Amino acid sequence: MCGIVGYVGPRQASDVLLGGLARLEYRGYDSAGVAIASGGELKVMRRVGKLVNLTQAIGKTPVPGFVGIGHTRWATHGRPSEENAHPHADCTGRIAVVHNGIIENYMELREELAQNGHILRSETDTETVAHLVESYYDGDLALAVRKAIKRLHGAYALGVIHLDEPETIVAARKDSPLIIGLGKGENIVASDIPAVLEYTREVLALADDQVATVSAGQVIVTDLEGAPVESEMLHIEWDLAAAEKGGFADFMLKEIYEQPKAIRETLRGRMGADGIIQLSELEMTPGQIASIDRVFILACGTSYHAGVVAKTLIETWARIPVEVQVSSEFRYGDPIVDDETLVVAITQSGETADTLAGVREARNRGAKVIAITNVVGSRVTRESDGVIYTHAGPEIGVAATKTFTAQIAALNVLALKLAQAKGILGQERIAALWADLNRIPDIVEAILADLDAIEECAAAYTDVYSTLFLGRGVGWAVAMEGALKLKEISYIHAEAFAAGEMKHGPIALISDEVPVVVVATQGHTYEKVVSNIQEVRARGAEVIVVATHGDDEIKRHAEHVLYVPATSELLSAIPATIPLQVLSYRIAKFRGCNVDQPRSLAKSVTVE
Repeated sequence: MCGIVGYVGPRQASDVLLGGLARLEYRGYDSAGVAIASGGELKVMRRVGKLVNLTQAIGKTPVPGFVGIGHTRWATHGRPSEENAHPHADCTGRIAVVHNGIIENYMELREELAQNGHILRSETDTETVAHLVESYYDGDLALAVRKAIKRLHGAYALGVIHLDEPETIVAARKDSPLIIGLGKGENIVASDIPAVLEYTREVLALADDQVATVSAGQVIVTDLEGAPVESEMLHIEWDLAAAEKGGFADFMLKEIYEQPKAIRETLRGRMGADGIIQLSELEMTPGQIASIDRVFILACGTSYHAGVVAKTLIETWARIPVEVQVSSEFRYGDPIVDDETLVVAITQSGETADTLAGVREARNRGAKVIAITNVVGSRVTRESDGVIYTHAGPEIGVAATKTFTAQIAALNVLALKLAQAKGILGQERIAALWADLNRIPDIVEAILADLDAIEECAAAYTDVYSTLFLGRGVGWAVAMEGALKLKEISYIHAEAFAAGEMKHGPIALISDEVPVVVVATQGHTYEKVVSNIQEVRARGAEVIVVATHGDDEIKRHAEHVLYVPATSELLSAIPATIPLQVLSYRIAKFRGCNVDQPRSLAKSVTVE
């Protein structure tokens, strides 16, 4: 959530800032602003609403200058307004600050600053940082920032400029992502990689408690005491074209169609010539893997649903008990984990605050922690013992699509590795499952090649106010993800239940006004699911079914059938997910919703 861009170099800063912020719109925001050192003044321009409002304002009143900072805000403290939008200035108007995160002790700091004569004009926590820097400034901006952030409790990524040092940006981070794109005679501070790709693919990733002094010709990174430190250098493999729409109407649709490639890339190189699953990133010996007696999966939202799929895979193939917990609950409970527990943290961004807190708690209790993430160099990669990367490429749409199916692909690999290490599955069975898994991208391509039935179905249910989703086994995880997608991007109320639980309460919600989506692909509970469908229809509801090609009998029990090619039951989660992604997308488009930037949502949830 929120986006930061800072620029220092020979270009007009406003052009770079607006372009970078546009590429960070997917993170979610409600206002935008820039501060630019211009003609001996610090000019701040802010607007509520979409970035286009700010762009139009700057078009009417240009702000020339070569150093500046910009921000898209997602409100946490104070309503969306120009006064609360970033950047925030100090009393003198010579310092400006942009900030992602939450300053937990801002009220205490605010009262102290007010008592010392500072006038704070907004309702935000961020403005306190500008005034703190002002109070400590004595000719050295980096030193003033270091002193100020020692007073802060909470999470922050900061960009600070001062008119007295008009060729410098000072950047700092703690528990909130911040990178520096390294150009030739120019440098760009940003909260995410897409903002810098037009200019460079060489990136410096700041770590916690690091402060960077950024000028056009150099970047100096220190710790909080001012001592020089090393920061992680990254070369970004994907380019700007990969982060653009490429002819698709929306990023979400583009990313739905990119799923076959994302799955293939995630699986690539994972089977050795000797038939051994390759997961050296676990940083565990075969003996250590074999000694695992419990798996604990931490995740939020869509990643949690991938974890529910993984539970079935690991318990079935490796015979290891698995618990899946929402990350925000793990930290505040009293989890039973030890040195024979493998904790798997699933986070698309690698910066999810709740999941990171769970990772720290698990490691403090002695567990081995493995992260599954899509972002190289993200925070979770530094805080975990090992990392399994998904190779989905940039996902700009807020609602996860290709990162979800890539996560499931990675979790399949992990489940097979555990089964192989423990000797539960023989080599012949491993090889057969691997062959089936590698056919999944082709199956997804076949589904995406014929979407007529989904289009017709979406048109029929554009105006419903509520929808129920049902499934069993991995189909239940698919149902949960399908319900989440529908509510995220179309704003239609949707709930998912394990189909067997329907008669224990949810059946009271069923009527002829509430359609029911059922995942009914072939599997050992298929007959039970059909019985659930009959119970639904007996109460007047219309039914949409995701079913396996060749299942003509299911047509008797549903108004709409969305077919997917046959695959083994445990591998059916990815194919069954695709029609529900497209269904949600089409319904949202029929309703006129912004599928890439759903209201109130952010791509990366970096605060609790």
